[in-house]
Amino acid sequence: MAVWGSELLSELWAQVLSLGSEFGDEWDRNDLRAAIFRLLLAWLILSVTAIHLAWRGYGPTVTAFYYRQGPGGQNGGTPEYPSHVNIWESSSTESLKSHQE
Repeated sequence: MAVWGSELLSELWAQVLSLGSEFGDEWDRNDLRAAIFRLLLAWLILSVTAIHLAWRGYGPTVTAFYYRQGPGGQNGGTPEYPSHVNIWESSSTESLKSHQE
């Protein structure tokens, strides 16, 4: 059984290498595709870097804006219960959630 598995694995590996070789040959023949790939890869790296730097600078501000501490609820001004529903009318088994959980 182990011999059959190793033969299958070696055949699969040969197919992967063959596919990789074909891909490499095609890549070498098509300079436009390679140039577009490099351009898009550079754009992706630049975008991810810019997002990372922006989040590093503004992330705490954004997080504080959406997750304020205090009695105002999650968004700072939105109560946990609608104003027309008395808090005592809510389910007694439901505990009040804090933002520190």
